[in-house]
Amino acid sequence: MTQTEKIAIGSDHRGFAIKESLKNLLTDYGVTIEDKGTFTSDSADYPEVAARVAGSVSTGECARGILICGSGIGMSIAANKFRGVRAALCHNEHTAIMSRKHNNANILVLGESVGVEIAKLMVKAWIKTPFEGGRHQKRLELIEQIEKKNLL
Repeated sequence: MTQTEKIAIGSDHRGFAIKESLKNLLTDYGVTIEDKGTFTSDSADYPEVAARVAGSVSTGECARGILICGSGIGMSIAANKFRGVRAALCHNEHTAIMSRKHNNANILVLGESVGVEIAKLMVKAWIKTPFEGGRHQKRLELIEQIEKKNLL
């Protein structure tokens, strides 16, 4: 990840505290962030936030995104409705690394239950891990074929 690339970040109310901590971490790394909400810990609907983050990744406004909600499941389902989005729900540092190495995930999805410290480790690993390409590129191309055939 280059410092000129932007990361969109968003959460619902359950992920708000982690989102704010991650914004500080990303800023410390010199990453440009685009906060897509929510902006308070008041109740928020995760599909709306997921759509703002995934939309910005899908259009190229942002190179990558990070989403946080209670379990991460709803955010990942909503984000993966967008063309070109590969949102990966990760639970630890290993899955965050593998989401980049093998799947070239462009949105990292977290459940708030991982806690702030594990979330920070996951984001650090996810940012610095490159896509391996090779045999994995063919598989991404197969996913793109499915996407073109089935998404409107």
